[in-house]
Amino acid sequence: MARQIKSPDIEKNNFNIPYFSILGVLFVVILFTILWRPLNLDRTVYVPLTPQVETTVNNNSNSLADDGRVEIVNGKTATVTESSDVPEDEIVKDELDDIVDDKDNTVQYTIVRGDTLHDILIRYNVNRNDIYQLTTKFKQLANLRIGQQISWTTDDNHNLQTFSWTISSNNIRIYEKSGVEFVESSEIAEVVPQNIVIKGDIKSSFVADARKSGLTSNEIGIITRALQWRLDFRRLQVGDKFSVVLTREMHGKSLSNSQLLGVRVKNGTKDYYAILADDGTYYDIDGNSLSQSFFRYPLAKKARVSSEFNPRRLHPVTGQIAPHNGVDFAVSRGTPVLSVGNGEVVIAKYSGSAGNYIAIRHGRQYMTTYMHLDKILVKPGQQVKQGDQIGLSGNTGRSTGPHLHFELHINNKPVNPLTASLPISEGLTGKSKKAFLSKVKSISSQLNF
Repeated sequence: MARQIKSPDIEKNNFNIPYFSILGVLFVVILFTILWRPLNLDRTVYVPLTPQVETTVNNNSNSLADDGRVEIVNGKTATVTESSDVPEDEIVKDELDDIVDDKDNTVQYTIVRGDTLHDILIRYNVNRNDIYQLTTKFKQLANLRIGQQISWTTDDNHNLQTFSWTISSNNIRIYEKSGVEFVESSEIAEVVPQNIVIKGDIKSSFVADARKSGLTSNEIGIITRALQWRLDFRRLQVGDKFSVVLTREMHGKSLSNSQLLGVRVKNGTKDYYAILADDGTYYDIDGNSLSQSFFRYPLAKKARVSSEFNPRRLHPVTGQIAPHNGVDFAVSRGTPVLSVGNGEVVIAKYSGSAGNYIAIRHGRQYMTTYMHLDKILVKPGQQVKQGDQIGLSGNTGRSTGPHLHFELHINNKPVNPLTASLPISEGLTGKSKKAFLSKVKSISSQLNF
């Protein structure tokens, strides 16, 4: 019988065919995963570090949202969508938050040090396209001076209708929207200034009683902002008193502008003063600052910024705007998170994509939020001081890695916390203080009860 001889080459080939097939399949799978993930940027995995949260996978559609807002960015039309750091819990407003929303949507503002028109209008949530058009077409609006007054009117959708710039008592520039553009005009009129003293008692609430005494919503807003770091107006009691000295400029029977010169609020046995200085800032009767300073960073040490503030961040695939309204700090799980200023905790809980979430109100204009925390160390209603440890950083909510998402809101509008103009807690000195104290004597005598 003839013996069959097997070829070693054939045996080798038969062994290697399944081996290379498996390697090929693995290569295709890895390649597909690498190429596929960037095309699904909205796919997000929830990675919780606290037991009360379940692991979830959320797939968001890349299709255009029905309620997306349209905005012009770099000359291109883009649709605004929500960011990935949106808490489920909204911060409840009170009457002090709403006083600037007068019936005719008119706001008056006095220019202070460091102001630019762009930043002012952004803080009051004016339509960005209107701001861009106004500031680029009329370059002279870059010449606003401390102490000058501006006012503007918007519709219910925050579109700018008219803008007024009072250069001097008889020189007013008016910018009015005509169609889709703004038209400039000048108004030189006889302005009659009136010095007024308004006094009142607290019978129900400061806002209600101040309105009954004759103060406008804008004037009430100026008072509450001037004293926001010293006095919580919500805690005024029946029998407390207030006295206000202001100048109002009248065009005929219409109020053109008003300027608060000084205010005194008596809360129990304590008196709180705010007097306007020549630099456009309010100080107490001794020339000390009424403002509170802020930490720029909510951490004991500086950390790498892994994602910057960008309210007009464009989605690379869809062309939609996916705002990033805060700054992400790349820190490991368990890093202590600090309050950047004195304030009151208004929210401290797990809240949707924000994960473990803390919101702190600082005065009336400022709010800070801290998201994706591993642990919350404060409770709603708690008073915290600058530098207090409020939580530990983590990876909760819609997060793909340990980090801290930090936001700063001024007048309910998110701003870049690393570059925003923050209050300066410096008092007056030298000649400025001497001139101020001389002014205090004449104003404080009018503030008696």
